[in-house]
Amino acid sequence: MALIYIEDNDPWIVEHDACEGLFREIMEQLSQRDREVRTSQAFASLSANIRFQLKQYTDQIAQLRKKVDEALKLRVITLDEAERRRRQVEQLQSNAFKIKQLYDARMNPTASDRPSLINSSGSAFADGGTTGWGQDDDEDDPPLNLNVSVSDLKTHNEAAIQEQDRGLDELYQVIVRQKNIAQTIHTEVDHQNELIDDLADHMERTDERLIDGTRRIRAIDRRDRTCGYWVIIIILFISIITIAVV
Repeated sequence: MALIYIEDNDPWIVEHDACEGLFREIMEQLSQRDREVRTSQAFASLSANIRFQLKQYTDQIAQLRKKVDEALKLRVITLDEAERRRRQVEQLQSNAFKIKQLYDARMNPTASDRPSLINSSGSAFADGGTTGWGQDDDEDDPPLNLNVSVSDLKTHNEAAIQEQDRGLDELYQVIVRQKNIAQTIHTEVDHQNELIDDLADHMERTDERLIDGTRRIRAIDRRDRTCGYWVIIIILFISIITIAVV
């Protein structure tokens, strides 16, 4: 396979850099949203904008992955370059998963907050009043509903667990993909090593043939020189005899 040199202005690289820039922009908005009150208009506006940009971010990742496959199919890039770009796409997918986790962190109560709600409700009912709810809540959180039932909490907890399972499934797919890429690279390296070994053997045999040919040429050259000397001696001998007879 012929090597293709990738220029700095390659369209795929430009789009990849733009996708990374969008990731940094989303992270900045998440950081800004964390400073807002969850019930405020600014929080809602930032959340809507983050959802829109996250959709745009995932679409760009899909386009990058598609273009890598098309470029490899058309032999515009080498197999090694395609694997390197796929690893970069996998990193972008991991960033998307990270964004979703950070986004859901403030939108839904975490599992660590639920025991405190249950304990607070238990203490409230134990005291026969409603003073146990929401006494230790963060001032950014909305007022808690005093009529929340155990079944509602259970349903909400199951939904959060399902969301976490989906996230773990996505992470598992990323890990499997990276494992397959590593195996492909290992196979390609083994193949290249075999080619290098064959090339070394061929060069060694060629060197041996060159040395043997040089040795033969030298032997022939020496025989040619000796033959010339004998011809000259014979001619001189004949000349001497001819002069003596005359």
